Amino acid sequence: MGSLPSIPWLLRRPPAAWCRTALGRDPSLQEAVNQVCEQLRGVGPADLALVFASASYASDLPRLLPLLQHRLNAGHWLGCVGGGVVGTDPAGCPHEVEQQPALAVTLLHLPGASLRPFAIDTAQLPDLDGPAEPWRRLVGGEPEQGQSLLLLLDPSGSAINDLINGLDYAFPGVTKVGGIAGPHSAAHGSLLFDDGNGAGRAAPAGTVRTGAVGCLIGGAWRLDAVVAQGCRPIGPVLEVEQAQRNVVIEVSCGETRNSPVAALQAILTDLTPAEREQVKHSLFLGVGRSDFSLPSTDAPVAAGGPRAFLVRNLIGVDPRNGAVAVGERMRVGQKVQFQLRDADASRDESRQLLAAQARRQGEPLAALLFACLGRGAGLYGEADGDVNLCREAFGTVPIAGLFCNGEIGPVGGTTHLHGYTASWGFLVPNDGPGDASTPR
Repeated sequence: MGSLPSIPWLLRRPPAAWCRTALGRDPSLQEAVNQVCEQLRGVGPADLALVFASASYASDLPRLLPLLQHRLNAGHWLGCVGGGVVGTDPAGCPHEVEQQPALAVTLLHLPGASLRPFAIDTAQLPDLDGPAEPWRRLVGGEPEQGQSLLLLLDPSGSAINDLINGLDYAFPGVTKVGGIAGPHSAAHGSLLFDDGNGAGRAAPAGTVRTGAVGCLIGGAWRLDAVVAQGCRPIGPVLEVEQAQRNVVIEVSCGETRNSPVAALQAILTDLTPAEREQVKHSLFLGVGRSDFSLPSTDAPVAAGGPRAFLVRNLIGVDPRNGAVAVGERMRVGQKVQFQLRDADASRDESRQLLAAQARRQGEPLAALLFACLGRGAGLYGEADGDVNLCREAFGTVPIAGLFCNGEIGPVGGTTHLHGYTASWGFLVPNDGPGDASTPR
């Protein structure tokens, strides 16, 4: 038999991408590492390793990457401490581990990917009014070199919002997703980083950092972001008539002008007794953006479309004039709407957004969850609320992540720092269906 003809495209075809995950739950860091490494035995080499550890291991954090790197093979290492950990166990079941020791490690082999890991000192950021180039130097890449950006922040860092705004300015159109790591009492940072050039290998403490770490992802792979804010609107859409900084003084609905408190009191008359009770502890304000499309009060979230409101905390009331202080700078002419946060609203919103992502792109290689500490069992009344919703849409996807002190994700085309949110990053190929979809 003669030799088979060569097929150039087949010879150039890269090996298949893969994701392997592991979850260790021993109170001892060494034993948790042993559990993870046993589950990942024989896997590798990977292009990127993601490591999420509970604050229970904070005092031993400088040992963590060296212990893992001694037994696992990956080109780049990125991770942090969380208020809780999201991981997938040896049976393939995802779990949200809150207030318990846990270590989640995810190894990713991504043929054709462009990975540019970076670490940033947030105490020395460029001027937001200056050119974009200094911001791009922080990341070490250009916008055309990445489709998405994974970003992890230390809670002690300064100018967190400035960093997010600066990266949006320097990398427009690049989807950004991540979160703020959990605090702890140890005398070091909360972030884990090794860029593959030996950072921290000679001195283990060098793998632990403050500031920000992340990875610009491009080439054949990207992260699709889905941001579930977990609230439902009550009452009509209002327009801000008077505002000073973050204080809303007067709003209008049609021809009627009122203080925000008076407008809320009118809304309360149409709520059920249970909803009025919720208002006492679960009331927020949805703040519209000029580029948002605002649906009617009872319209569902538009699948694949821009989210109507950025949900923000109400942080104070002035009883003298009925004004309210909001966790966002306000301006005259903005659309606002009161919001209630509850488990049912969160489930409904998440199901709709995740199902829309599944229709656009299909099963991802991996799912990364950055969830607020206020979600989890405290919101749903049971464990694994968000990961179970994800598995409804994506039956077997590996899930990893953490509970954050603030979640990062796009709303209406702009990256924001959120609270009470589930910010998802789905790792998908660039050449798959749905590439033209707009990040949520």
